[in-house]
Amino acid sequence: MKVIGVVGMPASGKGEFSKIASGMGIPVIVMGDMIRNAVREAGLEPNDSNFGATANRLRAERGMDAIAQLCIPEIKKQIAPLVLVDGIRGDTEVTLFRKNFSGFTLISIDSSFDNRLARIAARARSDDFTTADALHNRDERELGWGLGAALKMADIHLKNEGTLDEFTHEVQVLLTTLGQDA
Repeated sequence: MKVIGVVGMPASGKGEFSKIASGMGIPVIVMGDMIRNAVREAGLEPNDSNFGATANRLRAERGMDAIAQLCIPEIKKQIAPLVLVDGIRGDTEVTLFRKNFSGFTLISIDSSFDNRLARIAARARSDDFTTADALHNRDERELGWGLGAALKMADIHLKNEGTLDEFTHEVQVLLTTLGQDA
């Protein structure tokens, strides 16, 4: 099994990348789902503040790769030739995945601040916000987890500045190529 990961700033296109992969039959393990499950199990309201606090608590208790640790058993359950991990936030997570999965490939998705803010306003998830200050705060929080270092560790870089159709085509071509290598 070949495992690939996707990393990017908030609202850069990681979720769209995952939807495309899923539509191609590739299993997707979403790191944020591990945090959302922990928030739900704790009986907390599903909002950005509680997601961030829970992620910070898990990392304080188990290390900066805590969320990746929770994902590994889920990845190993898959029987597909190619599996995608969505939502990597730090370099220690990348290191753990590379240690556990030979040939792990990391893909970064790059998108401008203005495009990311517009996407957040349009998608209306429970953990979203619509102000530039809030996005800056979230960026800083995630950069504090090692996101900047993880972005630098990427094997493949995709720009997501065009249309959804253009991005979809580029992702499909990339995943087809990676799937042939699996």
